[in-house]
Amino acid sequence: MDYADSDTSPHASAGEEEGAASWQTDLSRAPAATKIVIAGGFGVGKTTFVGSVSEITPLRTEAVMTSAGEGVDDPAEVPGKSTTTVAMDFGRITLEADLVLYLFGTPGQKRFWFMWDDLVRGAIGAVVMVDTRRLTDCFPALDYFESGGLPYVVAVNHFEGTPRHEAEAVREALALAPDVPVLIMDARQRISVVETLLTLVGRALEVSPGLPGAPSVRAGHGVNPA
Repeated sequence: MDYADSDTSPHASAGEEEGAASWQTDLSRAPAATKIVIAGGFGVGKTTFVGSVSEITPLRTEAVMTSAGEGVDDPAEVPGKSTTTVAMDFGRITLEADLVLYLFGTPGQKRFWFMWDDLVRGAIGAVVMVDTRRLTDCFPALDYFESGGLPYVVAVNHFEGTPRHEAEAVREALALAPDVPVLIMDARQRISVVETLLTLVGRALEVSPGLPGAPSVRAGHGVNPA
């Protein structure tokens, strides 16, 4: 009777592993999972941010805006917006350095703020998205993370047709501390979102060096392009 080589898995095939990175097939290197919160005001681009980078189909809890929301949700500054997030956005991105980021986008309206404590619980850091046309909309998120001591970065989502401001000008306008990273980005572009997330992970490691995946991230690994 012929026996298969004991080093060969009967469940694995060349086709299954084709295109996979070495760390994805090495069962001794289980990835660490971390939670990231994406926050900001109404219509600032949180849903787009998560969708641009998620390697899985993002979970969205959007509802169509109706006349019942008049006086509560003001879409005047966000032309063409017809839906709004009523619970959260959820996505996932894997860093090549054995680190999986789970992205949780918060609803921006005041009436949903009661959900923030649950969404933020267990997060290593947050991205606070900013629309320079409505700077005051990001104040609640900034106050929340400052008071809670959660590391965060500020991501200025540059909308077409609006003036482009330098990062230091935004820092001054928001009275941010010198060590808080401020990035000018485009939530529609994957690479821009990835750079923002990597900056946040780096910021979180500065504050909490013992985070899961810290050695690998510091080694300078990139993002899994798959």
